[in-house]
Amino acid sequence: MTEPDGLPERLRLRVVALVSAVLPSVTPVPPALRKVAAFAPARRARLGGGAIWEALADDDFRHRAAVQVSALPAGDDPLEGAARAWLAREDGWEAAVAGVAEDLDRDAARDDQHQAEVARLTAQVASLQADVAALRSGHREELDRARADHKVLRQRLGEARGVLRAAEEARDEAYAVRDEAVAAAEATTRAAEADVRRLRAQLDEAESGLAAQRRDTRSERDAATIRARLLLDAVVESATGLRRELGLAAVDGSPADAVEAQLAGIEAAPSTSAPASPGLLDQVLAMPRARLVVDGYNVTKSAWPSATLEAQRSRLVAALGPLVARSGAETTVVFDAAESTTRTAMPAPRGVRVVFSPAGVIADDVIRQLVAAEPRGRVVVVVTDDQALARDLVRDGARVVPSAALIGLVG
Repeated sequence: MTEPDGLPERLRLRVVALVSAVLPSVTPVPPALRKVAAFAPARRARLGGGAIWEALADDDFRHRAAVQVSALPAGDDPLEGAARAWLAREDGWEAAVAGVAEDLDRDAARDDQHQAEVARLTAQVASLQADVAALRSGHREELDRARADHKVLRQRLGEARGVLRAAEEARDEAYAVRDEAVAAAEATTRAAEADVRRLRAQLDEAESGLAAQRRDTRSERDAATIRARLLLDAVVESATGLRRELGLAAVDGSPADAVEAQLAGIEAAPSTSAPASPGLLDQVLAMPRARLVVDGYNVTKSAWPSATLEAQRSRLVAALGPLVARSGAETTVVFDAAESTTRTAMPAPRGVRVVFSPAGVIADDVIRQLVAAEPRGRVVVVVTDDQALARDLVRDGARVVPSAALIGLVG
């Protein structure tokens, strides 16, 4: 930028800087600059630059200042050379000053372009910042909406859980009603069987009387025998029809089984008809068409808790091979994989099936499905220590065996 007096601002500032450096040596110092001359060199040009430039309007002061400046070491800076030439006013100084002034003007023009470009980029940055602020505001609104939706979903989930609890309570009540009905049907069956025994006793008495009367009249004996036989068949068929109508499971064993088992040194079966010892379990699995379902990890973690899950699976499946080969029981081992996305293919002995529960489904539910699929009356044995699962399975007609019984049998 060129000042009104024709000297560019940068060149004028360089002249003032040179004079301020030698101001104390310029004698006599003009009265207006005596206070400035007392300043430190760095402060003279900054605080007294205007006064120094005004004093340079006096040619005598300028000449004396040029003499002192000429004593300073000269550098290669063209701007400093032009400032020295302006002070000394020797031949050709106008051309030197004019050349430097043109260069400074070109530099100033470039600086103006740079400043304009900086201003344009600054405006562009401000626009981008505004866009970012708008995007952030939109994101905050979307986040607020998502939080509101999440709150509604949580409320709906709580309501659904309440409905589920009510349904479970209703299911338990239905189970209780069913158990009462089954108990009543069993009582009726026992009464019918008592009647059958009483009628058989009467039949025995009738047959004895018939033998006594046989000597008298053969035809009368035959008629009495036919009547008694028809009566017995009617009673037996009535009891059979009642058992079929009520869908009662077959009853095995007798009250003396517990005493005989105790004398043989074997634990008596629990109230659920489940074999609680290895010996009884082996006997039950030897029954025709027996079905064995094993709660995999429930057994392995009880038997080999320090082993890895893979080692537990392999050890259990391998140990079941000889048992299945000996008993012929249809066997399925269910492992829990509800939280896993992969299913490991496992080699299994002949007659042993290995099942992993689907994603999101626990092994207990798979076992419940397997037991529910079996017909009433078939011998179904489930090995687990899970009491909640055991109660459900007993209600469905299965026999629940503790893990210790199976471990003792295959270990």
